[in-house]
Amino acid sequence: MMTRWIRCASLAASMLLAAVAVASSKDVRLSGAGATFPAPLYTLWVSEFQKLHPTIKIDYRSIGSGGGVKAITDRTVAFGASDAPLNAREIEALGGPDAIVHIPTVAGGVVPAYNLPGVTAELKFTGEIIADIYLGKISSWDDPRLREINPGVTLPRLAITPVFRTDGSGTTFVFTSYLATQSPIFAGEIGAGKQVNWPLGQGGKGNEGVAAAIQQTRGALGYVEQNYAAANKIAYGAVRNSKGNFIRATPATMSAAGEGHSDALKGTVFQANIWNAAGPDAYPISAFTYLIFFRNLDNLVDAADAEAFVKFVRWAVSDGQKFAADLEYAPLSPEVRAQVESVLDRVTHKGQPLSTAK
Repeated sequence: MMTRWIRCASLAASMLLAAVAVASSKDVRLSGAGATFPAPLYTLWVSEFQKLHPTIKIDYRSIGSGGGVKAITDRTVAFGASDAPLNAREIEALGGPDAIVHIPTVAGGVVPAYNLPGVTAELKFTGEIIADIYLGKISSWDDPRLREINPGVTLPRLAITPVFRTDGSGTTFVFTSYLATQSPIFAGEIGAGKQVNWPLGQGGKGNEGVAAAIQQTRGALGYVEQNYAAANKIAYGAVRNSKGNFIRATPATMSAAGEGHSDALKGTVFQANIWNAAGPDAYPISAFTYLIFFRNLDNLVDAADAEAFVKFVRWAVSDGQKFAADLEYAPLSPEVRAQVESVLDRVTHKGQPLSTAK
């Protein structure tokens, strides 16, 4: 009888220890949603981070910047992502600037991509010329203004078909915001925004739709993220910057556009428009892409979830930056990175500081 009791007690103890082990190794599950532009990098970050922390599971859904802002506003995700910085109305809907964290993760660029069979030279553009193409003022590839800035290139007498995004997107916001600085007429007739009324051309949904329209249409000119154009071998041109230099979008030239923004941090909200930046090597249609989450992470179930989330973000803006350039993104400059890391020190859960804050 005693032996049987000992065996039962031993079995019960084993089951208890197993239950404790399962409880202690419970997976943390976090979700985010938003911008399509950083999705390849965020997917890689999640994969690399989970190699270091197997019990932290993160799911990122690439649904567009507008969808990401809505998801975090509705508190259905741990974080939202947007290529366009939040406007005043969006910030107030989230509880005001003191209630949120709004930080860049990397920088990228929007490029003028084109389909010109037989033209192998890299073309050059100016912001004014691109704006006039979308306004319908320049309608042929052999226009004198295009020939003037592309000496030695034989441009065909071929109609230009402007291609644009039909969905609301941060890419459109960056592209139109830049063009609005280059052309008062563009600013007045089309304007800047995530979604605008284009007067002519062909539309496509997402980068995929725009890229397909460009690739299928002889003479097309459209705008896509640089990393997407590079990955899909779509030709794209250099753009003249504010110093008069024609600059091709690369991680180095997009990083150059992001330098010198020490005044961009206001509390826990970091916002900087880096298109048309002043640096001589800066690619002019560059922009940061942002993570958005609550400063007090009460939308997460418990402190362990909040700790895990902050750990992931801190890793992404530090060690995770080494993966950016390989995917054609521009890492944060040391100055901007230091500001972002200081913001993470102020994140709380139910008003209590997090151990991962330091």
